[in-house]
Amino acid sequence: MIPLRDRIPLARWPIVTIALIAANVIVYLVSISSAGGSIIDGPTSATIVRYGAIPYEFTHLASHCELGAAGFSQIVLCSGQAGVLGSVAAQPATWETAFSAMFLHANVLAVAFNMLFLAIFGATLEDTLGRLRFLAFYLLGGLAALALAIAVGPDSVTPTLGASGAIAAVLGAYILLYPRAGVMTVVLVPFLCNIVELPAWALLGVWLVLDAVLGGLGLLTPFGGAGLAYYAQLGGFAFGLLAVRAFARGRPPRYGPLRTA
Repeated sequence: MIPLRDRIPLARWPIVTIALIAANVIVYLVSISSAGGSIIDGPTSATIVRYGAIPYEFTHLASHCELGAAGFSQIVLCSGQAGVLGSVAAQPATWETAFSAMFLHANVLAVAFNMLFLAIFGATLEDTLGRLRFLAFYLLGGLAALALAIAVGPDSVTPTLGASGAIAAVLGAYILLYPRAGVMTVVLVPFLCNIVELPAWALLGVWLVLDAVLGGLGLLTPFGGAGLAYYAQLGGFAFGLLAVRAFARGRPPRYGPLRTA
């Protein structure tokens, strides 16, 4: 299923949503052009390790990680780990990777999948919350997603990356505010292509399942980090459900009163 648009009219241009999409696409193009990456396969492993958010670095603030070798395989090695000797080359500050990771994607499938959902559901949420509130909500949602991933795997050296956590926060907020909003959706089945209107709660449930499946197949999460990626999405989604009313407080309801069902 591929969403096309929702039925909620916008009162103004979603400037922040457009800027976030542009930033994600630009970062993806820069990440593949600066270090020999591929438009399809994404940035190199070294770029992902350098700018991705690695839980081990957040729980061991004096340590940094880089790509190393073990036999014929590439692995992530961190200073301070048992059996790891030597120092790591200069790296971005750990706190910076919490933000750079939000805009870095593993491959073209990941960035396209995420930006499609951000374009449709982010625009409506931006119109509801206001531009500055929406931007703060989006970034905090991404940080909440990372926080849960770190809590679940504090010693993991798997880089977390992508906008899935922040977008999961957007979807959590949307499904709370507008669960029955109609979403025009392309449904693809063998030899057939139909456009149907689905309620938001059904489509966004499919997003969570698909993202988990793609992550489990390693298509969205390099270095075998499917488990942490799934927890990151749950963290973002939970943040969206719990925090959106605080962000919407004082905003005039544009599409009727806020509702929970």
